[in-house]
Amino acid sequence: MANRRDNPITRWRMARPRQHHVLLWWSDPSGREVRWNFPLPVRGKVLSSAVELDSNSNSYAADYEGNHYLVFCFNSREAARYFRDRWQGQFIDTDEVNRKGVWTPREGNVCNLYRMLSNQDAIRSITRAMIDSTGNMEPITEFWPDYRAPIVRNTPSGRELAYVRWGLPSSSQAIFQAATKRADGLRKKNKPVDFQELLKMEPDGGTTNVRNVESKHWKRWHGVEFRCVVPFTSFAEPDPANKPEGGRTPNAWFAADPSHPLMFFAGIWVPQWESVRKVKEGLTVNDLFGFLTTEPNGVVEPVHQKAMPAILANSDEIETWLTAPWEEARQLQRPLREDQLILVPTEKDAA
Repeated sequence: MANRRDNPITRWRMARPRQHHVLLWWSDPSGREVRWNFPLPVRGKVLSSAVELDSNSNSYAADYEGNHYLVFCFNSREAARYFRDRWQGQFIDTDEVNRKGVWTPREGNVCNLYRMLSNQDAIRSITRAMIDSTGNMEPITEFWPDYRAPIVRNTPSGRELAYVRWGLPSSSQAIFQAATKRADGLRKKNKPVDFQELLKMEPDGGTTNVRNVESKHWKRWHGVEFRCVVPFTSFAEPDPANKPEGGRTPNAWFAADPSHPLMFFAGIWVPQWESVRKVKEGLTVNDLFGFLTTEPNGVVEPVHQKAMPAILANSDEIETWLTAPWEEARQLQRPLREDQLILVPTEKDAA
């Protein structure tokens, strides 16, 4: 008789109480030969090291876009962090993998608000943008998802400072799942369903930031022609630890130093994408952008344990991101050094 622990649904339920989940890419079985992340001897070390770090840890399988992953679940945050760093994994939320073992990456839940208090002359100077299509830059101090924001992007005509809508196209899998759910709801009401039309008109509010850059969905935009940098002077993360009783969760703000100098996120932009951003708009065609995220550094992690934006530290890194081959440029998806970022004091702190 099979052990109930071998049942994938049981494993999934058992894993949930362990709140620290680390995901590792394990293999790609889609080709003629299976492509493995680790050679055979190392695979055994990966599995045994999880138990050595936390004797109560367990793991389960997850699949996404034809790739096979393992999710390791820990009671201890310290053990999970050590395991993640050793094997170059990533933290995921406990509900990103469903009962059927399908991983739906939760992109876009990091840094959904930032400020840009600098000016277009400074942006052009640092990024060497030769074209400026922003006109007189609008005096907007805070930027939110699905609104236009200034970026510097590579174009066939040269490097351009332009306003672009924030929120990259979501994956076809996410759109398909949303349309399927909508179709199921209509069928329950005995209403006719044209699934292809539902799929075409399924609203996609966009993905504000990208973590899993090796996903098939994002690989099509690895080229330099789709690279951009996003100027900012500070960015926000929700700060639930300082939420007042009965009040809203405040934001913690991060900047390079108290003067809030100009900095840049490493970004991707997509030209002329047709989609339904909002139901009231219908099908529209937009240039879109988002930026990369990575593991949090020691400044951000006490507030937001999952991730932080990938920040370019200087003009050399900006040039590398905008011009280098992907294998070199992707190395910039890493936490900013702790001495290059501060937690901005609040009025409460000042008091």
